Amino acid sequence: MIKNNQIMILGTGLSGMGSLKLANKMGINVFISDSKKISSETKKHFYKNDIEFEENGHNNNKLTESKEVIISPGISFRNLKKLYPEINKKKFISEIEFASRYTDAYIIAVTGSNGKTTTANLIYHILKSNGLNVGLAGNVGVSFASSVCDYSYDYYIIEISSFQLDHIVDFKPDISIITNISPDHLDRYNQNFESYVESKFRIIQNQTANDLFIYNNNCDATTNILNKINIQPNCISISIDKNKENKKQIFLNEHKINSSINKEKFMISINNIPLKGIHNLQNSMAAISVAQVLKISNEKIKESLKTFKNIPHRLEHFLTIQKVKYINDSKATNINAAFYALDSFKEPIVWIVGGIDKGNNYQDLIPKVKNNVKAIICLGKDNNKIIDTFSKHTDLIVSTDDISEAVNSAYKISKPGDVVLLSPACASFDLFKNYEDRGNQFKDQVRKL
Repeated sequence: MIKNNQIMILGTGLSGMGSLKLANKMGINVFISDSKKISSETKKHFYKNDIEFEENGHNNNKLTESKEVIISPGISFRNLKKLYPEINKKKFISEIEFASRYTDAYIIAVTGSNGKTTTANLIYHILKSNGLNVGLAGNVGVSFASSVCDYSYDYYIIEISSFQLDHIVDFKPDISIITNISPDHLDRYNQNFESYVESKFRIIQNQTANDLFIYNNNCDATTNILNKINIQPNCISISIDKNKENKKQIFLNEHKINSSINKEKFMISINNIPLKGIHNLQNSMAAISVAQVLKISNEKIKESLKTFKNIPHRLEHFLTIQKVKYINDSKATNINAAFYALDSFKEPIVWIVGGIDKGNNYQDLIPKVKNNVKAIICLGKDNNKIIDTFSKHTDLIVSTDDISEAVNSAYKISKPGDVVLLSPACASFDLFKNYEDRGNQFKDQVRKL
């Protein structure tokens, strides 16, 4: 039986439980469902608080008759539709959509194929360092709904994935950012890159002329869309070179980041940016743009940039052994991220790559491999595609499904002045729980050397 105005929540992970918490606070009737077995601890919580739930599958009547269904980002609506053909997509919303209804905070939303976590954290660091009452939530491992339930922030920095954007309706950020767009998660988009791009651009769909959109002018997928559509928000472009057509932009010139966003010009040497790689300069530009728009002084922005510490598993230089740098870039789960990583080093690289291939086309990486990769160590259950692609372009390829063997092989191959780079270009689930587990196991094995 469906209770009046009852909403259904799919998934008992971070997103689902955060939505449940906020719904309970707002006095909303909730039914929560998981396609898998729910942990005993979670069920104890449900029984204690008289929360209606089910596990090991979803109730078709609840799916079709609930007022709304909050779908967790890990659940594919396309696959759900195959199992339950009667469901209506219009009733499905994301946790981001749901939580945004219950906060009046100024929202800065960040999406992109790569760099969104670093950008979101950097913006948060700059704002918090300068005394703003700011929260960080979303795809960074903090439920937006749970945060809205517990805190009253004036500003929110929200990292948003394409899966979360797929189910927004009225969500409207004051500032939206697309760091870049490259092929990723195409298994969720029927191998259609255009559908994935459209999903990312949903971040601006409700913005008006009073809002702001920050985009990467060096990203072809982004600029191709912008050349085809009329958009409502004001725009700021970030670029590694100056664009004569853009009035408000932040760009790289003679090893300095320059900004024409405010009347007071901003300039900082790239040597004062603690993050490595061109892509991180672009991430920094996006963060600087937000800070300038919010009227944080240039000097305070520069001070905050200097004190920012990189996020684990993202080009994380955590150890040097016998003059060999060990870099943990486990978060690089797609081709574009691995490209940025390989492009960040001039030294000879021993590259650890592999995992679950997400429809990767490795051809774009061949020039980088030919340029400065001295050896490739394939780490995965199926390494044939990587071996076939690169065997003609590097002197040595090792194949393994064991992280200890991968690290020990890298240690034996590397010489003083080299870089051992874990930048897998693939998902981690064949051998590890997630990319964090992969990165942590890599670091543990390096420490044992």
